Amino acid sequence: MRYLLLLLLSLTPLGAFAQDRATLIADSVAVQSGSVLIASGHVEVFFKGQHLIATAITYDRTSDLLTIAGPIRIDDGKGSLFLADQAQMKADLTEGILISARVVLNQQLQLAAATVVRSEGGNLTAMRQVAASSCTICKGSTTPLWEIRAREVVHDAVKQQIYFSHATLRFYGLPVLYLPVLRVPDPTLKRATGFLIPRLRSTSGLGTGLKMPYFIALGDSRDLLLTPYITTRADSTLELRYRQAFATGTIELDGSVTHDDLGPANPRGFLAVTGAFNLPRDYKLRFHGITVTDRAYLLDYGLSDDDRLESRVELSRVRRDLYFSAQLVGLQSLREGESNLTLPSVISDLTIHRRFEPAILGGEGEFQVQTYSAYRASTATTDSNGDGIADGRDLGRITLRGSWQRNWTLSSGIAVSALGDVTVDYYSIAQDPAYSGRPSRATGTAGVELRWPWVKANAAGVSHMITPILQLVAAPQPNGRIPNEDSTLVEFDESNLFSLDRFPGSDAFEGGTRANLGLSYMRYDPKGWTLGVTAGRVVRLTDPAQFSLASGLAGQKSDWLLAWGVQDAAGLSLTNRVLVDDDLSLTKAELRFDLSRPTFGLAGGYQYLLADPTEDRPNPISELVLDARYDLSRNWTARLTNRYDLLDHHAAQAGLQLEFSNECVNFNLSLSRRYTTSTNVKPSTDFGLSVALLGFGGGAAAGTAKVCRR
Repeated sequence: MRYLLLLLLSLTPLGAFAQDRATLIADSVAVQSGSVLIASGHVEVFFKGQHLIATAITYDRTSDLLTIAGPIRIDDGKGSLFLADQAQMKADLTEGILISARVVLNQQLQLAAATVVRSEGGNLTAMRQVAASSCTICKGSTTPLWEIRAREVVHDAVKQQIYFSHATLRFYGLPVLYLPVLRVPDPTLKRATGFLIPRLRSTSGLGTGLKMPYFIALGDSRDLLLTPYITTRADSTLELRYRQAFATGTIELDGSVTHDDLGPANPRGFLAVTGAFNLPRDYKLRFHGITVTDRAYLLDYGLSDDDRLESRVELSRVRRDLYFSAQLVGLQSLREGESNLTLPSVISDLTIHRRFEPAILGGEGEFQVQTYSAYRASTATTDSNGDGIADGRDLGRITLRGSWQRNWTLSSGIAVSALGDVTVDYYSIAQDPAYSGRPSRATGTAGVELRWPWVKANAAGVSHMITPILQLVAAPQPNGRIPNEDSTLVEFDESNLFSLDRFPGSDAFEGGTRANLGLSYMRYDPKGWTLGVTAGRVVRLTDPAQFSLASGLAGQKSDWLLAWGVQDAAGLSLTNRVLVDDDLSLTKAELRFDLSRPTFGLAGGYQYLLADPTEDRPNPISELVLDARYDLSRNWTARLTNRYDLLDHHAAQAGLQLEFSNECVNFNLSLSRRYTTSTNVKPSTDFGLSVALLGFGGGAAAGTAKVCRR
């Protein structure tokens, strides 16, 4: 018969048990000599969030001690679990000695010990002859994937630290590293000062080196990461990262300093700062700044592939009918043959955009005020680099723009829209003989659009919609009094097929009378997949000669645009966009695909661009990009990346990664090759290796646990 007792027995206050109403459940309970309580047979004790399971316990009121017979299981209610064969403990279960015990911390790290001694109210646990691991050990096996064996281990629950004495790291039972002393954070600690996972890196340019990151916790809201990087070529690098969180935002500082013989001078390095803050009245402040000592440094050390560095400070606010943005941008070019003296190195931009409902005209109106300036460090008024721009041209602009649109639906189902805009620009141009002075410009565009959607649905819920679209647009012809600073790259795709102006900026506007023609089709299936197709072109009365051949918009008739995309519920996404002329010659093509399955993933695409000197592209581009993932087993994953130049018949970049991950270890092996070459950058091969032992410092399982075969 099972007995349940609230240990408030009149014969004794039974120490700590009686003070907090401990609950005892057992098959048999007896009291001897008035001061000894004996419970046996499936004993359970609940006390202060702790749970004890044992075969038998004996409580002596005189010594206030529990003698416990195993097998014993004690859950302290704070994330630690104790398993033992026998134990003698204080009545509150916080102090005592356990024999032939195992300690499980946060359900991750297991420590098996000959003896376990708990003291200082359970905050200190000392263990002798210890084997520690977070790996699953299958029945019939005594050897985990990895373990740390130590003469003595002390776990300080207050400091959340584990101290090993005379520790040996073993893989599959073989010793690989001996450490006289070792300190690691316990699994409950998220932030602690100490070394992080080292990474072995070998490159053809730098040789073999080791990165040993050291994390410094400066408080709950600040930390510093220092990473020394030493290579066999005697090169030395110190990387740093400083982070701080505030009540309204965050800031991060990254950088490195290097001494090597690869660059034009020493020391080499870079510095970057990034921040984001929420200000009163819904304003947001965002900033990012970066500078580097030379053109090749970021590529040499695998930090970034960017060849133009952008620094930006932006203050913005977005509300339902109002958008405000003020930006200051700095540019630093790392491209071969480009001079930072002749590029617009400092750009400022202010935009106020308001939406409203006109009381008389109805519909929706918008009003925008924008200021823009571009500064070049050069003071020359000539064009020494042949890009068609005076080397020292400085430009400023104020733009006022108003737009309006109103929609009607006719009884036949045809949707009619009237739309238009008016723009006034004021310029100030210096150090450019061709455009100097303070020119101004007033332009306007008007248009009417007709859409006739045809919709059909069947009994299964599949719907189809075909929409013919006709848009007629009239605008004045552009003149050559204004230079084009912000609209040199023009895209023609399904998103702007029916736009009044396809130039992305304000310096250029699309002039002339034209018709934007198109047809769209959408199929929606409630089972989870959709298909969308758009086709169309632009037809003009006259050719304004504003666009290059590679844009697809040149001539009296533009190229044919065909774009389509498909998505399904199983993880497939496919989009394709092509521009072809009347002879079906390809101008631009883009294909993107993404396929995700439980055991593999495939993403990538193809891109073709016609040669266009006006877009700084003297040769056509035809590239294939591939990113593949395949799960070789439950724990092994392989990844392949490749960018291949189909015209030059060689890879631009290639990479291979193998990763093993389970409940106790993460192993990552990577190999990559960059084929880029210039006077500043040489082709290089990069090899990386890192091994992480999980279970320490919040290192939760990253992969699938081992499956034990019966």
